[in-house]
Amino acid sequence: MAHRELGPASLAVAQAIDAALDAADRALTVACSGGADSLALAAGAHWVAQRRGLGLDAAVIDHGLQADSAGVAEMARGELCRIGYTDVTVERVSVDLTSGSGVEAAARDARYRALATHASALSATTLLGHTLDDQAETVLLGLARGSGARSLAGMAVRSGGYLRPLLGVRRATTEAACAELGLRVWTDPHNSERGFARVRVRESVLPTLEAELGPGIAEALARSAALLRDDADVLDSLADEMYSGSDELDCQFLAGLAPALRRRVLLRWLRAAGASDVTSAHLSRVDSLVTGWHGQGAVQLASVEVVRRAGVLHIAGVA
Repeated sequence: MAHRELGPASLAVAQAIDAALDAADRALTVACSGGADSLALAAGAHWVAQRRGLGLDAAVIDHGLQADSAGVAEMARGELCRIGYTDVTVERVSVDLTSGSGVEAAARDARYRALATHASALSATTLLGHTLDDQAETVLLGLARGSGARSLAGMAVRSGGYLRPLLGVRRATTEAACAELGLRVWTDPHNSERGFARVRVRESVLPTLEAELGPGIAEALARSAALLRDDADVLDSLADEMYSGSDELDCQFLAGLAPALRRRVLLRWLRAAGASDVTSAHLSRVDSLVTGWHGQGAVQLASVEVVRRAGVLHIAGVA
């Protein structure tokens, strides 16, 4: 795809991808659903990879959750080939709908497992098509749940082997890029099902905020996420230094920490002990054994029990 073939929107997508890459990104795998965001990402990545001489392939994950999902995957493969991809993998995954985490989360887990395996075999960086709109929606959902700074920080541009180069690009730009390039876009019917909280945020909450508070709300939420991510990174780094990895925690030491650090140390300790799905409510109850101690009994979490004995926190059954 030559430089002159790119219109304003598709060029903006390509430039965002180019700016996000670093020297370690020698091969790229584009995760493509066939939607506007991932197809625009694929087109921009193809342009950048040719320009930089990088290895490039694409992966289409078929979750098997909708009628003719195989046909949708095949359509995505066809559009990728039209862009110029010669290496496209279509993989059908098994989604565990009995996990209790919900359809969206279960599908995401299955997709990420497949993408991680695929990229690892190729020593490639996986590109994901999340946009600025997705980031704003993520921040609002975290805010509605009463989540902490890490959740409100939204998605990172780079995390592990994943790269999200379009977090500064609006969804309207990816849609315009696909139109410029004449790409056939698939619209996920789940994106209009109002049973999903993210759909309600996209269709009602963000537009209402824009109407009542003025334009630029999505950009402001994304900026807030970036600032909170910087703050959360510093606090997490300090908590890593303060958590010794011990099976027990001294309450006097914990009480001397700032609340934001104490909660992070407690979270690391609980997770190291095998606790899963630790919520802010769980952390508050464990924290009360330190800051509101009056002889209360153990705090029961989903998978562990925390007790205070002689000024020390223990996981029940651990000496």
